[in-house]
Amino acid sequence: MASGSPDTTPAASGSAADTRQRVIDAAIGLLEREGRDAVTTRAVAVAAGLQPPALYRLFGDKEGLLDAVAEHGFAAFLASKRVVPDPEDPIEDLRDGWDLAVRFGLENPALYSLMYGDATRAESAAFRTGMGILKGRVRRLAVAGLLRVGETLAANVIHATARGAVLTWLSMPESERDPALLTTLREAMVTAVTDEEPAVRAAGPAGAARALRAGLADRPTPLTPAEQHLLTEWLDRLADDV
Repeated sequence: MASGSPDTTPAASGSAADTRQRVIDAAIGLLEREGRDAVTTRAVAVAAGLQPPALYRLFGDKEGLLDAVAEHGFAAFLASKRVVPDPEDPIEDLRDGWDLAVRFGLENPALYSLMYGDATRAESAAFRTGMGILKGRVRRLAVAGLLRVGETLAANVIHATARGAVLTWLSMPESERDPALLTTLREAMVTAVTDEEPAVRAAGPAGAARALRAGLADRPTPLTPAEQHLLTEWLDRLADDV
């Protein structure tokens, strides 16, 4: 290496983890300022103070870099989540979680579009952890007898409405963005997946089946494995009868 030339290899620029994070931060900066097309390996390398070959060693290729940026976004979103193990009002807790997800998307539009604009990002470990938190909220609704539909459908509706709300909002001209849209979508979601009063107080077996199914999950019972399997099958059929 010529005298006076900076050594921009990862080893010379700090630990590999520090260098990796510096590249991700540089990519996010370009993404937010100039859009996804500006995130080229050469531009990111320049912004991070590295030579392009260093990026290939760290991420493999541009798609590998974008995957790492999206994973960083999922992890940042996960860190912002507030989990209340036993909320006083599970439906209000659902609203709060939905609002948090939408707010993250509106505050990080370019990053959010990268995270959720490609279905393959759902393989992210942080994404799966976040979905686990959402499913926990849904399970608490089911235990309280407040779930109108099955747990899987409820989780998918909640996730889809929040994601759709953000991406729709971002696609609209600023002059047409009405906050009432977000409120209306949230309340439509709440109405679609929950009952204001515990379903076990109402006529019909579906709500009671959902509450019982959720309450028995991962808990020991005096039933034999065969009996447990049969009961689960019956509860599934009753709970999903909508």
